[in-house]
Amino acid sequence: MPKRSVKFLAAIFAFALVWFGTLDYRRLVKPDEGRYAEIAREMAVSGDWLTPRLNGLKYFEKPPLQYWATAAAYDAFGENEWTARLWTGLTGFLGILLAGFTARRLFGPTAGLVAAATLASSLLYLLMGHFSSLDMGLAFFLEVAMCGFLLAQEGKRHWMLLAWAGLALAVLSKGIVALVLTGGTVVLYSLLTRDWSPWRRFEFLRGLPLFLLIAAPWFIAVSDANPEFARFFFIHEHFERFLTKVHNRYQPAWYFIPILLLGTLPWTTLAVQAAAQAWPRRAMPEFQARRFLLLWCLVVFGFFSISSSKLPSYILPIFPALALLLADALNRVSRRALLGHIALIALIASVATVLAPRVALRADEATPLDMIGAYADWLTVAAAIWLAGSLVALILAWRDRKTAAVLALAAAAMVAGLGVLLGHESLSRSNSSYHIALQVKPQLPAGVPFYSVRMYDQTLTFYLQRTMTLVEYKDEMAFGIAQEPGRWVATLDEFKRRWAADRDAFALLDPADFEAMQSALPMAVVARDTRRVIVRKPLP
Repeated sequence: MPKRSVKFLAAIFAFALVWFGTLDYRRLVKPDEGRYAEIAREMAVSGDWLTPRLNGLKYFEKPPLQYWATAAAYDAFGENEWTARLWTGLTGFLGILLAGFTARRLFGPTAGLVAAATLASSLLYLLMGHFSSLDMGLAFFLEVAMCGFLLAQEGKRHWMLLAWAGLALAVLSKGIVALVLTGGTVVLYSLLTRDWSPWRRFEFLRGLPLFLLIAAPWFIAVSDANPEFARFFFIHEHFERFLTKVHNRYQPAWYFIPILLLGTLPWTTLAVQAAAQAWPRRAMPEFQARRFLLLWCLVVFGFFSISSSKLPSYILPIFPALALLLADALNRVSRRALLGHIALIALIASVATVLAPRVALRADEATPLDMIGAYADWLTVAAAIWLAGSLVALILAWRDRKTAAVLALAAAAMVAGLGVLLGHESLSRSNSSYHIALQVKPQLPAGVPFYSVRMYDQTLTFYLQRTMTLVEYKDEMAFGIAQEPGRWVATLDEFKRRWAADRDAFALLDPADFEAMQSALPMAVVARDTRRVIVRKPLP
């Protein structure tokens, strides 16, 4: 094997160790990580891989691809934080490799290396690659569809089959939004450039059957087993979520602007320049990959900006396309422009180093000083690493070693970003039920009722490895409760009657509710922290 290939494989192996080796350092935090870990756990335990359930209730908000992958990881490697985050970590890692491969094919060898480095070190992508949510899986399979489409324009149509397969898996990851984003970009590209040639390379005769073969079976089977599925999933979870404030995630139209600017650090100013240069004034007869990538970013950004439901991770599909544009732009960036960008990043890192200790001032009752102070220490060290790496990159750029400067800045940003992420474990006693579950689990007999009163901690069911009976609480489980109303307790009065009748029982309460109820009901505190109190009915 050539020496260059050995170095390349060694670099990928080292990167994989860092990327995957940090997945299990933190405890799962609520709500998303606990939710998706628990749905997969219940799937693995029950053996029902058709109907997803959360806390024992039917849960049809999203398709099952990540649940399947995580449940399979549980079966293979056990139930823990590493397996709970493995699918997110794997799709994030593969997305970086795919960006590097595609940039290399489109823009040259150096661009491939730069695309991978910039994507791996972009703050939002790095954080979401180590946080269990459905958005990284969607972003990766949309990237597969996008890259397959781009490579097919070079004349080898078999890449379009990869695009169709990626699109199908994107639908199985998060629904028909994948069709809207990809279809909207292709249509807009053709309308604005008057280039209809991509439609001749779509491979509809082979691609559409492949798409249906992958995507359709679960939707057909789950609809047959659960007649209520189709209306809830397609109407409520797509159109009503997009058009209304039903999920209480409304944010103003400009919401994603600061998220994108912060999320692309340390490449923000260069990313803006790359996007601005992606649309040349003179039209060209051949397919224009740069224009398509820019439109991809604009469609994703615009679609979620006008949606009535917004979360920071929704714009994650922008980042692979932006990494390709960045790689192309950095191939042509001047020494002066690169120096100016890195100098600005060094200044931002300096400010971050000074301000990071002040995070400790945000201590409150739920997150006391010992927790937030420890996290402030992590943030200070992370900012200092970012600053040091920025200064090294600045020296390399001054010496006109552009690629080395980019890699130095990427490495520093990635290490600093991981520090921000790993340091969050300092807050786990507030944001995760892991610690309180450790105290309760040895005392919890099998089959004993466990009530969750006017609240639901998404991580507790995972760490206790059992479901709970909700009391006067619905939230996202309202649909499941409507299908199986016998699985919950509608009122506090009914809970009090059940508590009195139970020989043995446990309950999870908010500290304020516990203070209000402890004089009215026989309760012994089993464990508590700043956000939760777990009580047990005293045994006769």
